[in-house]
Amino acid sequence: MNSESIAHFQSFVLATTDADSMNVAETIQELWSGYGKILRIELIGSKRKTVVVKHVVLPQSGNHPRGWNSDRSHLRKVKSYEVETEWYRHWSSQCGDDCRIPEFLAFERQGDEVLFILEDLDSSGFPQRLSSLDWTQIKICLEWLANFHATFLGKEPDGLWETGSYWHLETRPDELEALDDLELKEAAEKIDRSLKHAEYQTLIHGDAKLANFCFSNDGQKVAALDFQYVGGGCGMKDVAYFIGSCLDEGSCETMEEKLLDCYFTALTVALTKHRPEIDSGSVVAEWRSLFPVAWTDFHRFLKGWCPGHWKINSYSERLAREVLARVEQV
Repeated sequence: MNSESIAHFQSFVLATTDADSMNVAETIQELWSGYGKILRIELIGSKRKTVVVKHVVLPQSGNHPRGWNSDRSHLRKVKSYEVETEWYRHWSSQCGDDCRIPEFLAFERQGDEVLFILEDLDSSGFPQRLSSLDWTQIKICLEWLANFHATFLGKEPDGLWETGSYWHLETRPDELEALDDLELKEAAEKIDRSLKHAEYQTLIHGDAKLANFCFSNDGQKVAALDFQYVGGGCGMKDVAYFIGSCLDEGSCETMEEKLLDCYFTALTVALTKHRPEIDSGSVVAEWRSLFPVAWTDFHRFLKGWCPGHWKINSYSERLAREVLARVEQV
């Protein structure tokens, strides 16, 4: 960032927050593949003590840590930040306390640099980032997802990804080509279609991994962030991805029914609140049957993207073989 950009963005932050001055308190993280930083900004003379600034720099080409450097990969990342902009500006206000997210404060773009100013969830009572979860914490994340999906059930993803998630088939032809599981490769389009053509569609978070959930100190409340891949889809894509991000294969095997029962109980309650005109039983029946399909869809991506990944395990393989047996009968 040159001195002119620094001065411009500093002025923008101060004007947005009505602060007299500001300091960069810390770099929270570097963005994937060198596309910028997320900063915590300390404010002086403002009602807010801190804000989080997501500073995106769009380079001409990416530097992917796993070697997936291509124009397609770069354009996907660029679009993801455009989608996140649209999400925060035009969609995020629809989220209530039951699917808590950071408040959107402002947005600015100058050339190839983009600035989001967001509420600091740490200052608002969600300072904990966890690497493992107990049952209560898993439950509140599943409830967050259920309320998010109920809130947006049936909404067209205008301005967002038509198909949410970063691994969906249309944007991942390179990884499909690299896939050496020929049976899974051949069935990939059918699996993708079965999720896209589900009767009940909603908005999905698209990257609902454990790292994107922020917890209160007592672990009883949760908020979510990072909406680069929000878009249309079946809610099971989020559920499968979340479960796989925080549980090992043994826990997935033994807890599958309990996990799904928890989510669908919460979804039924949330639909009664947000969409009472919809038959929740029909949504539950369809989506429960699509859980292994959604899991297999991500498994397909993972086996092409990083064949040695720890998430490729016996549970995933079992679900995939069951799904493939069903697909062959279609």
